[in-house]
Amino acid sequence: MSDLPFTILFFAHFKELAGAPQVEIHLPPNATVADLKARLASIIPALVNALPTAVVAINQEFGFDEDLIPAGAEIALFPPVSGGSGAVIQAQITTEPLDLNQLTAQHVDAETGAVCLFVGVVRGETHRGAAHTTASLEYEAYTAMAEAKLRQIGAEIQSRWPQVLQIALVQRIGILEPGAPSVAVICTAAHRDEGVFEAARYGIDRLKEIAPIWKKEIGPNGETWVDGDYHPQPGD
Repeated sequence: MSDLPFTILFFAHFKELAGAPQVEIHLPPNATVADLKARLASIIPALVNALPTAVVAINQEFGFDEDLIPAGAEIALFPPVSGGSGAVIQAQITTEPLDLNQLTAQHVDAETGAVCLFVGVVRGETHRGAAHTTASLEYEAYTAMAEAKLRQIGAEIQSRWPQVLQIALVQRIGILEPGAPSVAVICTAAHRDEGVFEAARYGIDRLKEIAPIWKKEIGPNGETWVDGDYHPQPGD
């Protein structure tokens, strides 16, 4: 049988290494993710050193070396990301500034007695690790998959804390200056002791693990993509 055509999408610094946001390649029928990586290494040498840590998504789900790639699959390659029943779940990637008051109001109704809001903001100075100054951050996302993963996180929260009434996970992308909100997680419940604190903490921690969102630090010494350390596991 003839080889099959595939489009490979690149994100964050993989896009820069590849020299393009996507490439067209051909793979034999029943090729695996490992075969895909080998093929990319042969045609794009700049990716060779990055491929051992690459995360692969097949049809917006994480793919592993032994997984078969179905014909016509949407394939993406990127670095590790930089982090109650009937609950209302908002999962959104947006380029618009985050209006925290409006976002909170959208998730407060007659049943609400407690709201836990986590907000991540762009930090201008970092003192953890190597101290440095940041002029701005550029956030990028594999939007379709990221929103799917945010919905998954919302469902996980719903399963773990069934008394949580409403859940919002919203990430802003684009270039943001210090002090700007970049991400918001909201969990509401009838009472404060019904898991809202724990659920919001779980939401942001899980977002940092499995949502394909990256950031580039832009400062006086240049630009650097910030990769995470977590590698997806089967079931993520």
